[in-house]
Amino acid sequence: MKYLIRILFIIVILLFAVGYYFKNTGDHVTGDQWVGIGILAASFILMPVFIYHRWKNKKVKDYMLTEENIKKMRDFNTEENTDNH
Repeated sequence: MKYLIRILFIIVILLFAVGYYFKNTGDHVTGDQWVGIGILAASFILMPVFIYHRWKNKKVKDYMLTEENIKKMRDFNTEENTDNH
C-alpha cells in the first residue's frame, strides 16, 4: 500500500509538471487539461487511498469526544497538575 501511494504521488506530480510544461510552451488548453487530470487524480484517487491507509486498524472511538474520554482527559490533567506542584 505504501508503494502504491508513492507511485500515485509521483504520477500526480508528473501530471502537474507536464501540464505546466505545455502551458509554458504556449499550448494552454492541453496544459490545463493535464493539470486538471492531476488535480482530479490527487483528489479522487490519491487522497482516499492515503486516508484509508492511515486509518485502517484504528479505533474511531479513541478519537471521538465521549463522556469516557472527557473523564480520561480530566483525570490526566489533574494528575499532571499534582505532579508539577
